[in-house]
Amino acid sequence: MKAMRLFNRKNRRAGDTPATGDAASPVHIAIIMDGNGRWAKRRGLPRSAGHSRGASVFRTIVRHCGTIGVKYLTLYAFSTENWKRPKDEIDTLLRLFHEYIDEIARDYQKYDMRIRFIGDLSAFAPELMEKIRFVEEQTASMSGICVNVALNYGGRQEILQAVRGLCAGAKEGLIRPEDIDEALFSEYLFTAGQPDPDLIIRPSGEKRLSNFLLWQSAYTEFVYMDVLWPDFTPAHLDSAIAEYRKRNRRFGGI
Repeated sequence: MKAMRLFNRKNRRAGDTPATGDAASPVHIAIIMDGNGRWAKRRGLPRSAGHSRGASVFRTIVRHCGTIGVKYLTLYAFSTENWKRPKDEIDTLLRLFHEYIDEIARDYQKYDMRIRFIGDLSAFAPELMEKIRFVEEQTASMSGICVNVALNYGGRQEILQAVRGLCAGAKEGLIRPEDIDEALFSEYLFTAGQPDPDLIIRPSGEKRLSNFLLWQSAYTEFVYMDVLWPDFTPAHLDSAIAEYRKRNRRFGGI
């Protein structure tokens, strides 16, 4: 766990310190990409068709966020619970992950983006893990948008990992329990060194968090939208940002 903490620090970029975004400009947007299967079912198509269309929308939204000045974008691509899905659907998702990583490795300089993968990546095949490490290293020096792709991610899992890391540090005498505060705890999360999301968007009409960024979303603004992810457009994103700008973010104050 000490190694994980050092990894998080090493992978920071200059300026990657927690910051509070004002309601006029969300610094960090997170999206729960939901509705691929329902989109396909309504059209009499296999679920794989919905995921393929969703992957195309993923690319479009990443590029749009980079264009409008979003600094951090976190996309919920595959949860720890998604392993319960049929094997052919999981195989389709894994194929799409491979294709996207290959694309980023080729085009990342064109779009000036830094890619991070957050979650328990040890569950994936060595080939995919190697590609992930390669693209993270290749894009680490980019100065544009930082894109976090959540793979095999669960918010509870992330919190438990952080607790284990802190316990290990205390056992080794590196941490005093009385020194543990919110800032130190955040150092042990996958998003260490990044600001918490200002805005979480969930398309598809569902209104739940689904084990996503549980610690980080304590004061996040939420926008739920009745549009399935494969139909989500930059205009929908702009609309969610416009809604966010109307909010008065008090962070527990008056």
